[in-house]
Amino acid sequence: RLTKMSQTKRAWKLQEFVAHGSTVNCVALSKKSGRVIVTGGEDRKVNLWIVGKPNCLMSLCGHTTPVESVRFGHEEEMVVAGSMSGALKVWDLEQAKIMRTLTGHTSSIKSLDFHPYGDYCTSGSLDCNVKLWDIRKKGCIYTYRGHKNGVNCVRFSPDGKWIASAGEDGLVKIWDITAGKILTDLTYHNGPVNIVEYHPNELLLASGSSDRTVKFWDLENFNMVSTTDGDSTPVRNILFHPEGTCLFSGTKDLLKVYSWEPSKCYDSIPVNWGEVADIAIGQNQLIGTSFSQTNVSTFVVDLKRVQPFGGIPHQEGGSNFSSSRNKFITERPPTQSSRQASVPKEDIEEPTQDKEDQDNDSFEIANPEDYRQIFRPKSRLSHSPTRQIEPFQPPPEDGDMEPVRQPAPTRSNKTSKPVNKPPSKPVVKPSPRQPEEDKSGISPEDFLPQKAGGNDGYSSYGRVPSENETLSTLFSGHDAMARVLAHRSKNLQIVRAMWTSGNTKTAVDSAISMKDPSVIVDLLNVLNLKSGLWSLDLCSCLLPQVQDLMDSKYDSYVTAACEALKIMLRNFGPVIKSNLTAPPSQGVDLSREERYRKCRQCYENLCNIRSKVASRGGTPGKLGQLLREIQILMASMD
Repeated sequence: RLTKMSQTKRAWKLQEFVAHGSTVNCVALSKKSGRVIVTGGEDRKVNLWIVGKPNCLMSLCGHTTPVESVRFGHEEEMVVAGSMSGALKVWDLEQAKIMRTLTGHTSSIKSLDFHPYGDYCTSGSLDCNVKLWDIRKKGCIYTYRGHKNGVNCVRFSPDGKWIASAGEDGLVKIWDITAGKILTDLTYHNGPVNIVEYHPNELLLASGSSDRTVKFWDLENFNMVSTTDGDSTPVRNILFHPEGTCLFSGTKDLLKVYSWEPSKCYDSIPVNWGEVADIAIGQNQLIGTSFSQTNVSTFVVDLKRVQPFGGIPHQEGGSNFSSSRNKFITERPPTQSSRQASVPKEDIEEPTQDKEDQDNDSFEIANPEDYRQIFRPKSRLSHSPTRQIEPFQPPPEDGDMEPVRQPAPTRSNKTSKPVNKPPSKPVVKPSPRQPEEDKSGISPEDFLPQKAGGNDGYSSYGRVPSENETLSTLFSGHDAMARVLAHRSKNLQIVRAMWTSGNTKTAVDSAISMKDPSVIVDLLNVLNLKSGLWSLDLCSCLLPQVQDLMDSKYDSYVTAACEALKIMLRNFGPVIKSNLTAPPSQGVDLSREERYRKCRQCYENLCNIRSKVASRGGTPGKLGQLLREIQILMASMD
């Protein structure tokens, strides 16, 4: 029986459920209500869910390759999904039908966004391009070219006149839709930019990067307003408060609240969400979602207990928000002609749609009652999931549950626990595909050997160990691991000393001579973040190491090798091919002969790696996607 609800809990895990039959690739929350989730996976399906409920609301089928990005319309009336092949599909959720299949990208689509009031959407892809689409008539209206690497995020401005794009190349670009050209490059990030968001009212843009900072940009003069101090992990998601009073930043297992004039941290809230995929705000609560393998998890942060809205002030807490910056003009154009005039007239591409692909498009509505309540309400004023949305209630703290006297459960039904919800609230039954979570805490006895018989504290395996003995067992391998890590740290310090002296090639040769795969992986991760450091010399030195890492049993090692291989193929693949096929020069040209030797060596290593990539082509998840991209890049070497 629930006797007392926690008054201090600021963040908690709401649910975890199996979202797809294979790996989940992307998750997005509806921004209007924050109560509907859309997911995309390796199974080529797009599934819709209600936050807090474990059963799938609707499944959208039709994509022929894994779904890589998803996005709700502003009124939750549409969903757009982009696939690995570069195709987009737009579904009308109210009419339960496919609106359009659009093709034009040549690689995986990583980000999508809907125009604030027009029948347009934008997409960013690994093919380095940003496209503007007319989802009802013309297909691709314009292609914006300029990024040197994949585009991680695209967003329309609140007035619908600009597109901001964030790239793996560390650049944020602002595109003028009417003129069909770039306005400016924002260049102060030192790593890939993962996310950009416009302020809801003011001429202000925020960008979050793998360099662990959030930067704020004034869109009147395109200068940087301020930057946050570096976090411990990359910034994965950001969101302005609907009233524009602060910005929420999501990193690994942490939510931070920032002001920007001056840049100060209002609050920092630990949230056990891992790598957060999306965040939204509703009913004074921030909803966050993340995914791992086939599972999706949702989390709740109570904003009434977070600064600057309430709670205990953070040590860096800022003052009240105030700004004199100009605002976006967000009034919708009054006529169809004015709306059509807001996009460029050139570069129009006719839409293409595979008839067979179109025939595969279908809806699978698993819960018609919930579907009608959300997408076909009697009142046309709102598309919120319930007629009266109430905030999610936190689970009780440890010790908040009064023990109930009842027969002790047997071992087989020990996992059956009461749902920790107030009696007045509707009870959400967990999905049969997921284990129930013990909200009341973890008992140390769960880690100890179970008694085989009797109540004397002994089993057929001997005496039940004490807590100290159990801890001793757990730490038995600690010393060995500490020695391994100390040796690895020492090697990295040696490489770092050579690197900082300015001789990158010597540092790489030193790392190779150590014959420690973990050091090579750390080195590759640095080079992957700074792709401009690569040269033909480094390719010839590191390709044999990449070849060895492809056989590793550790996915992180293979992933680092694949990322390096992708950069080498993109930047030096044409150079290697042209040098091998060029006719021999007349006379003695030592530099050309040396370049030919290195290119020949790289080509032979790439041929050996190609067979290993092909043998692992069926690998699921992000690693499988990387391997398939590498196969495409290697095909250009033929």
